[in-house]
Amino acid sequence: MSNEDITLTAGDAEVTVQPGNGGRVGGLRVGGTQLLRQGERFGCFPMVPWCGRIRDGRFRDGATVHQMPLNSPPHAIHGTARDGAWTVARVGADEAVLTYDLVDPWPYSGRVTQQVALTPDALTLTMAVETYDSSFPAQIGWHPWFNRNLGGEDVRLDFAPAWQEERGDDHLPTGDRIEPRPGPWDDCFGMPGGVDVTLTWPGQLELKVASREEWVVVYDEQEAAVCVEPQTGPPDGLNTLPRQVTPLEPLEATTTWTWRRL
Repeated sequence: MSNEDITLTAGDAEVTVQPGNGGRVGGLRVGGTQLLRQGERFGCFPMVPWCGRIRDGRFRDGATVHQMPLNSPPHAIHGTARDGAWTVARVGADEAVLTYDLVDPWPYSGRVTQQVALTPDALTLTMAVETYDSSFPAQIGWHPWFNRNLGGEDVRLDFAPAWQEERGDDHLPTGDRIEPRPGPWDDCFGMPGGVDVTLTWPGQLELKVASREEWVVVYDEQEAAVCVEPQTGPPDGLNTLPRQVTPLEPLEATTTWTWRRL
């Protein structure tokens, strides 16, 4: 199948999926209103096989140190899959499944599968990383850019994290957990009961970002958009909290966004 954009519809919701642009969700319209920031680098992109920054672009796997390209100097950021073209495995009216084979500069062979499933009031994104060969550390996450403003008041963010990862001058967690601080944020939070963040555009729409994962990065330092990023570990997690992908055990994660009109 081609890399052309795919449109999914359910009720008055419409999602654009862009296999050729990093497997990202390019847009989410509810009742004609676009919720995601538009542009080639925006929408909602998959972060895989790692999330956020890797310190100096280096991670250790056993005795081997691997170097990733420093695409956010002095660090490597957000994985490699968002820069590649994905393959369409199947597509229906309200669901699409995409795959991406891990290639250089990632040093291990593996396959990522992403399912995008739409209902009239929810979008569910599911990703899995599997290997048929050697085991390796990996992370899964999503990086949505929600429009700060939909034509009325700015969005409000509500969430109750158990802790905030203290952030060093290098934008990476220091390893210490602190009491959550007020924003603006480019910070990782722990939610052991699962990610649960509510975005409210007053008088317009409420949208909940949920995931069984317990890590969420909130980034709201830009004027146009706010990002709520559920992920399977903290930034630099390949070094500090690796999750192993093995031939017997893929790494899987899901996030569901549900919305209602106000």
